[in-house]
Amino acid sequence: MRRTPVLRSDQLTARYGVRLWMKAENLQRGGSFKLRGALLAVDRLAARGSRGVLAQSTGNHAIAVALAARRHRLPAVLVVPTDISAVKVRRIRETGAEVMFAGTTMAERVAAVLQLLDRHRYDVVDPYEDPSVVVGQGTATAELIEQVAAEGGRLDAVVVPIGGGSAVAGACLAAHPHGVAVVGAEPEAVPAFTAALRAGEPVSVAASYTIADGLRPDRIGDLPFALAQRGVAAVVTVDEPGIADAMRALFLHAGLTVEPAAATALAGAAQYAAGRGVDVGVLLSGGNVEPELLASLLSDTGAATPADSPAGYIPWADVPWGSHS
Repeated sequence: MRRTPVLRSDQLTARYGVRLWMKAENLQRGGSFKLRGALLAVDRLAARGSRGVLAQSTGNHAIAVALAARRHRLPAVLVVPTDISAVKVRRIRETGAEVMFAGTTMAERVAAVLQLLDRHRYDVVDPYEDPSVVVGQGTATAELIEQVAAEGGRLDAVVVPIGGGSAVAGACLAAHPHGVAVVGAEPEAVPAFTAALRAGEPVSVAASYTIADGLRPDRIGDLPFALAQRGVAAVVTVDEPGIADAMRALFLHAGLTVEPAAATALAGAAQYAAGRGVDVGVLLSGGNVEPELLASLLSDTGAATPADSPAGYIPWADVPWGSHS
């Protein structure tokens, strides 16, 4: 695993009015922060004599589990949606792992994993419910805080993208001992965490299409929700033009090629902290983006404007909690 750099950009700081500290997990092995949790989980399974591993994922967790399994020479079967990007399928297959396609929803992928479990008797590396995965993902936030401190800075908040929830749950574990607020950013098209907060428990949402394929899970995991429901300071929802604009801005002003899930975190940071003059860490979660999508967004420079309005920002205090304090 690489200790990825924390990068800064005068242009982006000026554009969004936020002092940004960007953790470039797009440069991580496997192209995303997901390698952290997968390595920890598979290392522990291998030490217990695992025969092989199974996992379901929208893409990056599958790549990470495949890499971790190859490290231990374990067979791996990864269940992914039928609309997964070709880049992610290619990266999985490069490891020698087997790919199985199953629908477009999390429920369909989970059902497929259960069928494979009966057949292979491998160990399941769940992307959201495995404590080792959640703890491993938290090391990205822990490193970010340490690296900022080493440069004489101190974060007021860290913004992480939310799909199934392992990133935000891990961030809560890493950030709270340092007094750093955790902010979640999710696509307006798939507001699974926002819906769970309003309901008081994880619920499935009617997901619309989003270019942020890594954030398409239509339900947040039970374990991540249990850790994050009291630990997240705010949730920001980002519309599609805002995601696209942030992705372009990172490429043009910081020289960073990221996938839309990572850009969602930057757009969320802009909404959450615009004009406050605070220091905000941003988890740029991955860089496994289709070249055609990036080229299309770069050629459409007038399609979106910066997300400079807090319209999608939901303060913690404004969410109905029932009996929760």
